[in-house]
Amino acid sequence: MLQIGDKVETLDDNIFGVIKQIKADLVVVETDDGFDLEFNKKELVKIGRNTELSANAFNNASINDIVAQKEVKKRKSVKVKPKERYQPTMEVDLHIHQLTNSTKGMTKHDMLSLQLDTAKRQLNFAINKRTQRIVFIHGVGEGVLKLELEYLFKRYDNLKYYDANYQKYGLGATEVYIYQNV
Repeated sequence: MLQIGDKVETLDDNIFGVIKQIKADLVVVETDDGFDLEFNKKELVKIGRNTELSANAFNNASINDIVAQKEVKKRKSVKVKPKERYQPTMEVDLHIHQLTNSTKGMTKHDMLSLQLDTAKRQLNFAINKRTQRIVFIHGVGEGVLKLELEYLFKRYDNLKYYDANYQKYGLGATEVYIYQNV
């Protein structure tokens, strides 16, 4: 039975504290860091002065049952939503500030060349690694980089390209699908 003033620990997290208030099944615990947090009674374990677990806190359940419950919660796998399964596995940000520390002394032609070289290198890398989808983030701007990227993509027979997901990237990204010959 939990009482005000008892030292407790949470089952799922490594949080220790002292019970300050009990409201039905909710317990307010002041943590060692001085925060007041609410927990369900079932989430707390009473600890003694030597930090030994109190048998009363388990409601006659064994320590092995509590440990097994904790292990089951840890093993839950992360489920991937169907929409996310088909998201591109590779993103390349072609914004100039992502590619170089400083654009000082660079002409617009130099910057565009750097961006296109990066795109070509990453595209060839994706083809060699058999990556199926890649997104090139180019931004909106005047559209020069986007046109040059489209010209680059047209040189490859084994890919198609289209505007990337608007909700995620806005107007400034192009997704490339690479057909892999088996």
